[in-house]
Formats: sequence, structure tokens, C-alpha cells
Amino acid sequence: MNNCKRIFYFFTLTAILFSMLVPSVGRAQVLNETTKKRIAVGIGLFTDIWQNMPSGTKTRTINQGFHAYVLYGVPFGKSNFGVGIGLGLSVHNMYGNFTVTGKNDTTRFTVIPDSISYKRSKMTLPYLELPIEFNFSTKKKFAMGIGFKLGYLLPAFTKYVGDNPLPPHEELRMKLRNIKNLEAFAYGPYLRIGYKWFHFYGYYQLSDVFKKGLGPNVYPITLGFLLRPF
Repeated sequence: MNNCKRIFYFFTLTAILFSMLVPSVGRAQVLNETTKKRIAVGIGLFTDIWQNMPSGTKTRTINQGFHAYVLYGVPFGKSNFGVGIGLGLSVHNMYGNFTVTGKNDTTRFTVIPDSISYKRSKMTLPYLELPIEFNFSTKKKFAMGIGFKLGYLLPAFTKYVGDNPLPPHEELRMKLRNIKNLEAFAYGPYLRIGYKWFHFYGYYQLSDVFKKGLGPNVYPITLGFLLRPF
């Protein structure tokens, strides 16, 4: 399946789910007060704990990332429970002592020699996401949500800032977008829990970053926080 078909199917699924949950807002297409109260906007920071790193490679203790989303919630009658669906963006970073290289149609992490001085080497993976969650909230503003999200990989890239390993060894700044063998989709469960506008957040990715057998079997466990001012 090519990228165009994947994007088409992703947005078709999103449109169908939204049409099932989001009510009509009238001819003027102006959100009424009830609908506005059902929309939640979240923005936050997190760190990724990368799993299954190849032997000899290391990542930073903090691999900072960013996510934001808009969620539309539908309560179950007058209870404190409900279901929500939305759209989001998550940007994952992997900082390490290696560069991402390709050889014989496979992708691997090549450790940077100790003789090479460098400031930064990272891989960035941005995902457009579709989260679906069951949530609970009280009148005292305590809230939690348990959900599952599917992400579609946007253009990823690697970045290196450091000495050029080739003479004359001047500083090299390099950004590459042709990372091979990346999985187009990422998915997994998540949990958020918080009070008022501040929430703790955790996500366990079930899918590998690279296609099986064509790259390292790495995946992130994500921990961070969310601000939900709306």
C-alpha cells in the first residue's frame, strides 16, 4: 500500500468516526454552548524511554518530545463517564551516540567513535494521530482517560551537529530525511490522570519504529504531562 492510499484511509476513518460522534451544529455552522463544552484542547511535553536499543548504543536520559490534540467528548447520559475522539500531533525524538545509516537495504544505528566530538545526533519522528478514549470526570475537576491511539508518520528526519569524520574535520551540520524502512503507522494504549488543567500522561507504543527485520526493533515508552486549559 503506497503512502497516498494510507493517508486516504486514515482520514476516511477519522471522518467516519467524527460523523458518528459529533452532532449537527445547525445551518450557520456555529458551535452551540453544549458542543463547546465537549471540546478539550491539550498540549504537553514528554520524554521517551527507548526500548530494545542495539548493543553499544545509548540514548539520553531525557528525550524531550511534544504533543497537542483536540478531543471531542460525548458523555454517557448524566453520568461522570464518557467517550472521546480527536486529532493530535506527537513529535518523538531519539538523541543518542549514533547515526542512522542504511546498508544492504536495511537500516542500522552506527555508533559514533569516541574520537569524534559532536554536540547532537538525533532522529525525529512526527505522527499525526487519532486518539479514542473512555474518560471519567467529577464536578471537583478530577479527571482521567484510558485510550488507544493510531498515528500516521509524517516526514521524519535525522540531524547531526559535530565534527566531520573526514578531513579537515570541520564542524558539520547535517539534516537528512531519507530514513529507510520506517513503519508508516504507530499505535498503542495511553493513560492520562489529573486535576483541573494539569494531567500526567503515559503511552506504551505496541508497534516498532522500523519494519520487522529491516531495522532495529526499537519503540518508545512515553511519560510526560498535559495542560488542558480548555
